[in-house]
Amino acid sequence: MSDAREPGTSWPQRLTRWALGGALAFAGVSHLTYGREEFLAQVPPWLPVDADLVVLGSGVVEIGLGLALIVLGQWRVAVGWATALFFLAIFPGNIAQFTEGRDGFGLDTDVARGIRLLFQPVLVAWALWSTGAWRAWRDSARTR
Repeated sequence: MSDAREPGTSWPQRLTRWALGGALAFAGVSHLTYGREEFLAQVPPWLPVDADLVVLGSGVVEIGLGLALIVLGQWRVAVGWATALFFLAIFPGNIAQFTEGRDGFGLDTDVARGIRLLFQPVLVAWALWSTGAWRAWRDSARTR
């Protein structure tokens, strides 16, 4: 039994961390298989790297982060920060999809693409809360 004061150990946090991990792993697999073409719409054309390589690489990263969220409970705070940073790193692709009007995943209107943008902060918050990363950072700031 874990200490209830330890960040990221409550059952709602564990459950939502595992759900996020499963969703990331699933998304990562789809980057490498059937959804690959859809993900290309989110790669900004100005990125100086081959778009297909970005899709494959981000898929591998998503699988790794997803599995880490599920199985690396002792590293959950570090994995939470890594996941939140990943969500921030891919945000320019979502912005590019919106500003350039690129269709993908059924996001075929500016409204749909705009709504998608609103979910990125939710994903960042989900990663930080479910792993206890935000609380661990706050607690460490108080003790300095």
